[in-house]
Amino acid sequence: MKKSFLFLANGFEEVEALAVVDVLRRGNVEINTVSITRDREVVGAHGIPVKADCLLDDICGEDAEYLICPGGMPGSKNLGDCSKLLNWLQAHVDKGGKIAAICAAPALVLSHLKFSRQYNMTCYPGFESYLPGANIKSDGVVVDGNLITGRGPAYAFKFALAILEGTSSQVAKEVAAGMLLL
Repeated sequence: MKKSFLFLANGFEEVEALAVVDVLRRGNVEINTVSITRDREVVGAHGIPVKADCLLDDICGEDAEYLICPGGMPGSKNLGDCSKLLNWLQAHVDKGGKIAAICAAPALVLSHLKFSRQYNMTCYPGFESYLPGANIKSDGVVVDGNLITGRGPAYAFKFALAILEGTSSQVAKEVAAGMLLL
């Protein structure tokens, strides 16, 4: 299985980022946190510093299973303003790669990408207007082909399990049961 990457920008939503990393690592998915800044230490929206595994400049363009964007403000905006990240995400989409984004990230990051078809998506309430080409759903987590979107922090574990399900449904069930999420 290929590595997956979760991108961190200053102002990221800590719950959405760390729940995903925790669930995927419990499921033995190789996932690296990636700072899009020049520093491995990235500070979340609620002042929690996190040391990323690597920098975007060190791994950009690497073949990946999932490319994952947590939400949070201004973290989502910072991700969406990073042209190097957007280029990598677009190349990944173009070759049929898997993308996951939650909260404000579907609106502020995925809205910059060109998709070959209309996708069902969800995002944090109030950000729907950034996704005029999407079929917006109010569900907590929406899976549509190679795209997974989540609504916000309350759905972080369901979002993470949907990503894990994309690698192994059996492992996702085991991790969910072990975390008392069933």
